Amino acid sequence: MAAVDHLLVLTVYQCHGACAEVDSDTEAVAGKGFKLGCISCKRRSEVESSSTIEWYFRPKGESDFVHIYTYKEDNPTIKNEQFLDRVDWNGSKRSSDIQDASIYLFNVTFNDSGTYRCFFNRILYYDNYEHNTVVSKVVHLTVVAKATRGTASIVSEVMMYVSIIGLQVWLLIEMIYCYRKISAAGEEALREAANAEYLAIASESKDNCAGVQVGE
Repeated sequence: MAAVDHLLVLTVYQCHGACAEVDSDTEAVAGKGFKLGCISCKRRSEVESSSTIEWYFRPKGESDFVHIYTYKEDNPTIKNEQFLDRVDWNGSKRSSDIQDASIYLFNVTFNDSGTYRCFFNRILYYDNYEHNTVVSKVVHLTVVAKATRGTASIVSEVMMYVSIIGLQVWLLIEMIYCYRKISAAGEEALREAANAEYLAIASESKDNCAGVQVGE
């Protein structure tokens, strides 16, 4: 029983610590909100760590990055006036062991187009020492007046319609097959019933003939 409990705890821990590095979307619509995704998974989830997150922005056409945002232990700080009251933390909650450092931009403008860099300044705590690592992610953001459909979206929709049509064709074939099978079974049952009735009539006629002969 103890072994089972240990396995359950291990399974829950692994599920809780699951992490997948998904790329951020790169197209925002002016006047709407947008999530800048930034995920960095630890290679060893069992090792405790703490992270400080730094976001930098390079406007389109510019050569230098500016510091726009810092986050550490539920303490966010906006570093640039352009993003004042427009940035909200959208990453890991209630934990210094940050693997999701996404932020949310409110009321996106065309001036927000450009390149964003997210830095994980992470400290890994081992038994006898600490190890510092720095991981960075890049997001190239384009701001448009109206949302456009990406290739992936179009392909997904086409595949959905193909799947629906294929399913309908398969159901039609199954219905025809079942109808033919039921029809054949019905005809066979009718033939068997007709043969049984014929044999019964023949047997009755034979018995009647035998009775007449005995009477004579």
